[in-house]
Amino acid sequence: MLDPAPHIMIVEGRFYEDIQDELLIGASTVLDSQNITFETFTVPGAFEIPAAICYSARSLEHFSGHRRFDGVIALGCVIRGETTHYDHICAEVSRSLMDLTTRYALALGFGLLTCENRDQAMERAAVDRGNKGAHAAQTCLKMIEHKHHFHLYPR
Repeated sequence: MLDPAPHIMIVEGRFYEDIQDELLIGASTVLDSQNITFETFTVPGAFEIPAAICYSARSLEHFSGHRRFDGVIALGCVIRGETTHYDHICAEVSRSLMDLTTRYALALGFGLLTCENRDQAMERAAVDRGNKGAHAAQTCLKMIEHKHHFHLYPR
């Protein structure tokens, strides 16, 4: 574990409540097991996740009255529907998250599920199956280690 222990921002798009519950349980279990503090911010859906992360990153430019987040975990789900809406949301959210990671040197755990149907999404989200929330948390922590190696930690 890193010393000092990191403080993590979890941003979750709660469009699909049951799927999101599983993603959040998976991520928080990993963080709790390592006594890592975190704050959870809820937005309406996947599309809003990058904006919430950007608000946090930008707030440090104007206000330093709160503890920095050492890493970010983005959790959400997009399920294909009958229109091209799915393609646009998946592409824009993914690109926006990558842009934020490179612009602000964020340690990001990418937990955005992009699935064909609800069953596929639950298979990936459920803590007793794919547990992608845990994977996103582990990725975030690994990226914090990389930042530390390059003396970018804390941000």
